[in-house]
Amino acid sequence: MNPNVLIIYTGGTIGMINDPQTGELRSFDFNLIDQHVPELNRLKVEMDTVSFEKPIDSSNMNPEHWIRIGELIESNYEQYDGFVVLHGSDTMAYTASALSFMFEGLKKPVILTGSQLPIGTIRTDGKENLITAIEIAASKDDSGEPIIQEVAIYFEYHLYRGNRSTKDSASNFEAIKSPNLVELATAGVHIEYHRKMLYRSKVSEFSVQKTFNERVGLIKLYPGIDLSIYKSVFDRSKVDGIVLETFGAGNAPASTEFERLCTEFISDGGIILNITQCSSGKVKHGMYETSSMFKKLGVVSGGDMTTEAAVTKMMAVLAKESRDEALDLLSRNTRGEVAY
Repeated sequence: MNPNVLIIYTGGTIGMINDPQTGELRSFDFNLIDQHVPELNRLKVEMDTVSFEKPIDSSNMNPEHWIRIGELIESNYEQYDGFVVLHGSDTMAYTASALSFMFEGLKKPVILTGSQLPIGTIRTDGKENLITAIEIAASKDDSGEPIIQEVAIYFEYHLYRGNRSTKDSASNFEAIKSPNLVELATAGVHIEYHRKMLYRSKVSEFSVQKTFNERVGLIKLYPGIDLSIYKSVFDRSKVDGIVLETFGAGNAPASTEFERLCTEFISDGGIILNITQCSSGKVKHGMYETSSMFKKLGVVSGGDMTTEAAVTKMMAVLAKESRDEALDLLSRNTRGEVAY
């Protein structure tokens, strides 16, 4: 019996074709996907498709859409061996990260993919990305278990953990990178899975969290930053958690005003998570004097988390946990998203 895969089209470049009359890009009917990608007929995979009623430009993606994707996977979880989510590349890493924190006990592949060029253009990268993503979503090991049992992104011959990914290029086909974790698989003549890197949940029952706390702020420090501009981000009546993108290994400029803002925010029940704005590496509180303040104040070290993972994890844990539980979850690895 062939494996079956559900393809969920949310929007994005991969689902666009040129209208022959106007020349404009428009979404095509994914129920007719084999007409645009006839190579799919040669895969020994049964496929069904479901599309958002109105395709979403990924710049407009938000937690409501993440929940919609999660609900589609939840309601079809028992019927399919794997899932492929087609998504615009701009915020794909945010969605992949969010889904990873939504899913508890995931034992099946959820593969996000997209493209830089519409699938209807001659030089599109969309066909290969789609075909291989489906093949990965349908792949099982010798015991009949799915090889991938997590949320991942497939782009340009590489499969990355979703919550370790970030968009790296606006123009290259290799648009997605995973700066702090090697790829889960590489697609060449054969798909080579790096099995020691694969995540396995220890939770037996699958469930989906359907709430996010959007009262999260993000501040990227820069030399000469005027903290008065950002005072509202430290307002506890509006914000429950802040992600700080700091310098190097977690360093910040010496500033009594900045220390006061952080102190008052945390004392009032807020949570601050410190991640590096470098493309690779991790936060190490106390490594330099300029980060020792954070350790003293109780700022959480984000290790080597990406911005996408830090923001979505903060939204997820603040939505369902007490402050102490949220601090505990932010301080440890829960979905393979961080190394401290």
